Amino acid sequence: MMMHRDALEVVAQHRGDRIVLTTMGSVGIWPQFSDTPLDFHYIPSAMGQGPALGLGLALAHPQRGVIVFNGDGCTLMNLGCLVTLGNYPASLYLIIIDNGLYEVTGGQPRVGAGRTDFAALARGAGITRVYSFDDLEAWRQGAAEALSGPGPTVIWLKVEGKQGQKTPSAPRPMREQIARLREALTQP
Repeated sequence: MMMHRDALEVVAQHRGDRIVLTTMGSVGIWPQFSDTPLDFHYIPSAMGQGPALGLGLALAHPQRGVIVFNGDGCTLMNLGCLVTLGNYPASLYLIIIDNGLYEVTGGQPRVGAGRTDFAALARGAGITRVYSFDDLEAWRQGAAEALSGPGPTVIWLKVEGKQGQKTPSAPRPMREQIARLREALTQP
């Protein structure tokens, strides 16, 4: 299994000029790799709502594209997002970080951990570009393909969970993040 940080580092190498939307545990890791106005940290989220926000951004800015980091627990909180994504051709890359835990809310085991097949759920929802990786080297080899081409795309990354994690804080207040993103999206 790969570490969460290592999985995100691979994405950083392939993100290009896409918008990157982080939720939950990824909020505390992504700023180690990128701190641009196109990085949006959605920590006050209702769990599971990151893909909907990402889809809206992808539809509004199809030339740019959006990468959304969503936890396994967040994805289960809103499985309907997969059906919605499957019905909209959008340059959206949903990366499901599966650590088998509700890591930043106390480290509780996630129901169905180790048995839930997020790739099958995505395909069943109509998403045709689906990738799954549980090994860092395989992820490094497959990332360029997975993070290119038409969307929507679901990328399921199995990472090692950590007990005792605290809910991370976004590097700036929401109002400032919104202003920075809005400004960046008005630039040609």
